[in-house]
Amino acid sequence: MVSVYRWHLAPDGLATRRQLRALGLRPGGQDVVAELHRPRRRRGPLVAYLYRIDRARPVRPMTPGRAAALATAMRARRTCPNCRTDMGYCIPRSLGMCVPCHDNGTATPTWRATP
Repeated sequence: MVSVYRWHLAPDGLATRRQLRALGLRPGGQDVVAELHRPRRRRGPLVAYLYRIDRARPVRPMTPGRAAALATAMRARRTCPNCRTDMGYCIPRSLGMCVPCHDNGTATPTWRATP
């Protein structure tokens, strides 16, 4: 059973993932200690999970292998499947291709099955 706190009322010593990251830390396998609820008018509350700062571990350093894998993944997200060019921006998943190919209208997205 985790404790539930309202927005801005969490005790000191607890932090969200983003707050831990700003401190150069990560949860390090610990379980969620508490939840932070931010009420909204017409929907359910926003929920943030809190972790203990004293049990957090330092962020692992970026190794050359991890940097190369990240660069390869980002290059794949920037490459259009139709014209095979690196567009310099992440291809919108809603289009499935770069904006010029989509605006041209001649190519069909590779992720859609053609009838």
